[in-house]
Amino acid sequence: MKTKRSYGEKADRALALWVKLARVYSTVGGTTERHIGSLGGLTEPQFGVLECLGHLGPLTLGELSRKLLVSGGNITCVVDHLERDGLVERVPARADRRKVVAKLTPKGNRLFTATFRKHAAYVGTVAAVLNAREQEDLSRLLRKLGLGLAGAEGRPHAN
Repeated sequence: MKTKRSYGEKADRALALWVKLARVYSTVGGTTERHIGSLGGLTEPQFGVLECLGHLGPLTLGELSRKLLVSGGNITCVVDHLERDGLVERVPARADRRKVVAKLTPKGNRLFTATFRKHAAYVGTVAAVLNAREQEDLSRLLRKLGLGLAGAEGRPHAN
């Protein structure tokens, strides 16, 4: 007995893609989240802030929020915790002293330096199920999908 319902060829194909994307996102997200936790007890959002600041330098909380695709309230909470732990500090922006930027402290920079290469290597092992060409193709296709969706919704895309 066939239990699968059809919603038309185009919709069925898109739904199958959506299910696969959701499953991969969940699997990869869970795997990398556990790895990040093993690198010093950071949460994924905390690690994301350290990664952004470690690679891009000081950023306003608004810039961090846009880079990490999280709300302003969420980024404030994450930076509060990192600041409490002595990993990040808030300082007045040079160009506009009304704005505040977050930057890594020496302790935060040491943690970033000690952990990011390990994380990058781990992500490399996760992605190794695909060869280099497949990784490049998938990356290009996902970017195309993301840009297309962002354009259709009239909102910025992080890539």
